Amino acid sequence: MNWLLYTFITIFGTLFRFFPLPCRIGIVKIGNPNRNSPVLLTCNFCLTVSRVKRSLGGLDAYLLIANSRGINVWCAATGGLFTNHDVISILKVSGIEELVDHRKVILPQLAGTGIEAKTIRAKTGWHIIWGPVYAQDIPEFLRSGLKKDNSMRKTKFDFVQRIEMAIAWAFMISFILSLVLFFVWRNAIMMMIIFVWTISLLLFLAFPLYQKLFQISKSFGTRGFQLASWVFVMSGLMGYHFFIHSFTWGAAFRWGILLTVVVLAITIDILGCTPTFKSGFHRDRLLKIVLDESKCQGDGTCAEVCPRHCFEIYRIKNVAKIECCENCVQCGACIVQCPYDALYFQSPKGEIITAELIRKYKLNLMGERIVEI
Repeated sequence: MNWLLYTFITIFGTLFRFFPLPCRIGIVKIGNPNRNSPVLLTCNFCLTVSRVKRSLGGLDAYLLIANSRGINVWCAATGGLFTNHDVISILKVSGIEELVDHRKVILPQLAGTGIEAKTIRAKTGWHIIWGPVYAQDIPEFLRSGLKKDNSMRKTKFDFVQRIEMAIAWAFMISFILSLVLFFVWRNAIMMMIIFVWTISLLLFLAFPLYQKLFQISKSFGTRGFQLASWVFVMSGLMGYHFFIHSFTWGAAFRWGILLTVVVLAITIDILGCTPTFKSGFHRDRLLKIVLDESKCQGDGTCAEVCPRHCFEIYRIKNVAKIECCENCVQCGACIVQCPYDALYFQSPKGEIITAELIRKYKLNLMGERIVEI
């Protein structure tokens, strides 16, 4: 992919990350593929497509772009916007069946929350192979004979990801607040933009330093974090005005309201902005994964699709074990993909959410399972 075009898509896609950014669905030839070349499938979120294309540079493959309504893989699959029907449709109408002799398609691992491998195979004859979480690992995955190590399966929230999320939040919030302030307090617009970008960058870049707070208590941790952030920001602002001898109670009141809005906007769902925690709005964050060992056959699919490395497979006994449940983000991929329905969610009150319900009802923006597919 042309580096200038890639750079433009990366910048544009980052700034407007929270909005659907669809690209054309269909089939794309990478290099000079033949009848034995690998077939990969992804969503039609333009930023994802550009990164997959770039990672495949120098390789020969077919890339299928399926309709996810312009949303990224994980959010679309979890929310019922990237479905079995979309995958079946692109496999049937793209013409890929006439171009290759095999029937293996590589899907992004994070699509496992909504795409059912068993259903795809039953209705199309295509066998799903779960690829890496990140596009940058695809070349190594192909070279290793379609095998993944744990680093390819696990989501992380590294420096680059935190920068991108900080920019996305800062751009959206500063744009909206600028429109509001234009009519009520124009003189504050430039300072507000500086504050928004500074606060957003500091909060996301420093995330590894305070994430333990959320691991201790997701609900109390969020409220405590918001309060601490507000106190820190207001203390800095007041200290600055005292230093330059320009402090007034009127200005303090106005800036206090504005910065409260800024801090709340950035931190209101900071957990949901990470791939390592469940959104604070989602009820599923209180659920735990339970394994029915009497049904488990040690298939290993749970470990293959889990983005937080919560499972170990013991081949001698042909059974899975949940080893790191504290890392679980309740995505439900293991439940959806288990061919023996050996996994389910359990609420703190002991209520059971079965695999059938997880497959049937998808999460809306507030984390409620009301979207039926």
